[in-house]
Amino acid sequence: MGNLAQRMSAKAGGMADVSASLVQALHDQGADVHVALPNYRRMFHLDVASVHDYEYSKVSRALPEQRIHLAEDRVFYHRSRVYSERENHLIALAFQREVINHIIPQVRPHLIHCNDWMTGLIPAVAKRHGMKSLFTVHNIHTERMTLDTIEDRGIDAADFWQHLYYGRPPHDYQESRDNNPVDLLTSGIFAADHVNTVSPTFLSEVVDGRHSHIPGHIVHELWSKCNAGCASGILNAPDSAFNAVRDTYLDHHYSVDTVMDGKRANKAQLQQELGLEVNPDRPLLFWPSRLDPVQKGCQLVTDILHQLMEDYAHEGLQLAVIASGSHQGHFHSIVEQHGLHHRVAVRDFTERLSHIGYAAADFVLMPSSFEPCGLPQMIAPKYGSMTIAHDTGGLHDTVEPLNLEHPGGNGFLFNVFNPDGLRWAIDRAMEFYRQPWDVREETLQRIMREAKSRFNHLATAGEYIRTYENILGRSISEPEPTPEPKVKKSKKSKVKKD
Repeated sequence: MGNLAQRMSAKAGGMADVSASLVQALHDQGADVHVALPNYRRMFHLDVASVHDYEYSKVSRALPEQRIHLAEDRVFYHRSRVYSERENHLIALAFQREVINHIIPQVRPHLIHCNDWMTGLIPAVAKRHGMKSLFTVHNIHTERMTLDTIEDRGIDAADFWQHLYYGRPPHDYQESRDNNPVDLLTSGIFAADHVNTVSPTFLSEVVDGRHSHIPGHIVHELWSKCNAGCASGILNAPDSAFNAVRDTYLDHHYSVDTVMDGKRANKAQLQQELGLEVNPDRPLLFWPSRLDPVQKGCQLVTDILHQLMEDYAHEGLQLAVIASGSHQGHFHSIVEQHGLHHRVAVRDFTERLSHIGYAAADFVLMPSSFEPCGLPQMIAPKYGSMTIAHDTGGLHDTVEPLNLEHPGGNGFLFNVFNPDGLRWAIDRAMEFYRQPWDVREETLQRIMREAKSRFNHLATAGEYIRTYENILGRSISEPEPTPEPKVKKSKKSKVKKD
């Protein structure tokens, strides 16, 4: 394939967007991947238990050192967290400045793959310099800032201002510089050669106007890309560390063949650690996502929690909430008020407890009001857990209703986003829990096998490779066409014949 797809992709994105497993899979499938990361010095040198250091270590193992480019700025060096409400603008501009001014000129990529508003200026730079770009929308969130602010951080926006998206149509550069804010997410969508969301159904929902909270200009630009055949949905995939056979956070590993006994052992351990009644025969619900009532639907759970525990008291139904977020206090209040300490446990998120939660749980709760992709519903079946989810976005693409008569499906979906809808789905899950041991075992074994082949980075990387090739107009396994040298044609001399 020549000397890379040859610097084919300089991936611009923050640590939250980097998946080492995806980088490895892209590399293995023939893409000469370069990764740009902010140099979070403090986090990269923390104990290896740090998730950021762990991810950086995996990226380092996946790629040669010269393929990893650390953006340098003091705003990165001493941070203990990737994002900060107060400094997100500074972090995003510093990172993009380094990518635009230093990393792109060094790498000279054929295609730049960017992620979310934090890289929204880069597709415009790529277009200005004749490079191709792919813009991935993970979350529909944007920020605005003026050209003056962008230039004050060392980015020469005058070089590519025509390819950005503004609050109002710009008359000219000078007129817009100080008082016509640039919309970063929409600029990325507007300037990119191709845009993808992280699930096909979420893209359709946005374009069809089914989410009123998404600004109209974002909807319009995504609609325009779809109409031009330049938008698609590509599902994310869980990290390869989520594997019941070798998960380093588990004391009790298990395989497809030992799923029932393995889950019982992990359930007993989690019950013991969380202060729940220790009985592996008790059905266990697990909440894995942040407690965000705007998106994740945790308020539906608190609305029905007391009645749910009352109705299933004879079966000893339990709930483990291992998540942080603004709604956590509501769970604590209900537990205290109704004395549910031995049946409902609420703990802050830790990576270790979360992994044990997947291995222990019978059912994972994902009642999101909207979901660009979601990962817990893809992680759960890898551990033999079934998902209870609202039928929306990436959940629609990854959770299918269980069918025991014609074996298929991996969870329970409800269509109407309200407490009654969630309760209906939980009741269907409990009907399954009452099935004989052999029926449940056979079902969970099937679900685990299907999840292994379906939800992995090889499949996701394959989709991205095909998208790269469509954008570039060639296979990445082929060398980039080399223009034929222009040779001046010599004038034919006339030969006089005797």
